[in-house]
Amino acid sequence: MSALWVGVLAAAAGCYALKVAGLSVPRALVEHPVAERVAALIPVGLLAALVAVQVLADGRSLTVDARVLALGAAVVLLVVRAPFLVVVFGAAAVAALARLVG
Repeated sequence: MSALWVGVLAAAAGCYALKVAGLSVPRALVEHPVAERVAALIPVGLLAALVAVQVLADGRSLTVDARVLALGAAVVLLVVRAPFLVVVFGAAAVAALARLVG
């Protein structure tokens, strides 16, 4: 058996063990108000971290470029409650203009 298949089987076993561990947690612990608040905020933190890495990282260094302006434009459009497509195209247009100018 090759090392690739050992890795695939180990990952599958780990995923199954994680699923079983999640199902074996007592209901009282999962339905606790603090646990529910934390579980509701985890996706927000993860998404913010992913956006920060994609906008500010360039390999192993921090970079400020057109992506930061595009993110700022997207935030402004989201604050004024623009539709999603307007946010996406507006941010893309700001990034394109910034790259054209700079």
